[in-house]
Amino acid sequence: PLPQQSGLNSFLWTIKRDPPSYFFGTIHVPYTRVWDFIPENSKKAFQQSHIVYFELDLTDPYTISALTRCQLLPQGENLQDVLPRDIYRRLKRHLEYVKLMMPSWMTPDQRGKGLYADYLFNAIAGNWERKRPVWVMLMVNSLTEVDIKSRGIPVLDLYLAQEAERLRKQTGAVEKVEEQCHPLNGLNFSQVVFALNQTLLQQESLRAGSFQIPYTTEDLIKHYNCGDLSSIIFNHDTSQVPNFINATLPAHERVTAQEIDSYFRQELIYKRNERMGRRVKDLLEEYPDKSFFFAFGAGHFMGNNTVIDVLRREGYEVEHTPAGQTINNRKHPKTLLAFSSSSPAHSPYVVSQELPLPLHPWKEEEEEEELLPHLLLPDGIDMLEKVDRKYKKKKKKKQKKQRLRQFNDLWVRLEESATDPPPRIRIINGYITVEPQPRGHGQSSHAHADTSSAHQLSHSLFLSLLTWTLHMIRLH
Repeated sequence: PLPQQSGLNSFLWTIKRDPPSYFFGTIHVPYTRVWDFIPENSKKAFQQSHIVYFELDLTDPYTISALTRCQLLPQGENLQDVLPRDIYRRLKRHLEYVKLMMPSWMTPDQRGKGLYADYLFNAIAGNWERKRPVWVMLMVNSLTEVDIKSRGIPVLDLYLAQEAERLRKQTGAVEKVEEQCHPLNGLNFSQVVFALNQTLLQQESLRAGSFQIPYTTEDLIKHYNCGDLSSIIFNHDTSQVPNFINATLPAHERVTAQEIDSYFRQELIYKRNERMGRRVKDLLEEYPDKSFFFAFGAGHFMGNNTVIDVLRREGYEVEHTPAGQTINNRKHPKTLLAFSSSSPAHSPYVVSQELPLPLHPWKEEEEEEELLPHLLLPDGIDMLEKVDRKYKKKKKKKQKKQRLRQFNDLWVRLEESATDPPPRIRIINGYITVEPQPRGHGQSSHAHADTSSAHQLSHSLFLSLLTWTLHMIRLH
């Protein structure tokens, strides 16, 4: 039974300013398992905020493409070539077992929604022989009966992103794909082999009924719904890396497990917290009259060296907001004039008249190129003229250094490989998966359906470019 609102605990923190902004802790589980336990004031803070920010933007085609590339082995390499033979054979045997069991793991509700076992297995584990071992380890860790039963329902952070898009809110992300992905690829080979071996041992023991995973998805949901703000379990959800430390390991293996745990804690929690906190600060300073809602993994707000600690060191007052406490934005949110698109897959990086520039102040740190003005999609001619003047000044400075980014650079290149057909990229319940196409495979109707959203978005952007060009001709 659901407790009263006053009995709920909260993963909401208020950044004291006018208007206030908010931190909200999410977890990577189906939103239906936790939504009723989230206090109403957290939901109200989300609804009243002008801008919603996430760790990554999984609705951006470039993000999906970059995540996929980051997971794959170098061109021409296969997992069989890099793994020890016995581990590769055990991995293959375990995946065959999962594929065999998956029909019995799926629920009637999943089948009713059109999810079938073969399709789901291929969406999650397709092209596994081309993935780097560390990503295969994470994949195996998620191919359990409990996790399979939850597929098909958006996880909490993805659901919030979909809601923000539905409400036409301005959205963004504080991290780049490479900043999340490269640390995982940074383990040395012996550590990766150890981690994959331990994961396979756990799964094999589960099959034999002789082992229980210390931190399960059910444990995660229970701690979240009970509002356990001190639980170490959320750190594992944030990094999505299993815990390999246990007392039964031999001494030398326990050292390796400790090294992996320390590495991930440093790279995937502490360093990211520092980076994310700095970028939150930059956003708050750049847009002092906007109310932000930052939805990050709950583990980034608990323990030591949190995102909250970074903001407090910068002089911001951040306080925990208990359930039942009134949410009241002093400055009433104005309606954002977002770019209107008939496509449900329109870009979340919509720029309104109130926000004339992309919300990525940290790009200057990394000396990245800025988007061309026709990709900023302003709404009015006055704004177009303003952006055009600013763009021309910056163009003169940068022309000698580097070429300008072309429109096609923002899209997944279909001709990336001269030998292999392009993979099909999918998001299943917030997880990025890739399906290879057979050699010589033509464009099927299924592939056409997968890319129709991108084509609609490309068409919308083309119309905006055409409109901008006509305005410029008229003005000059």
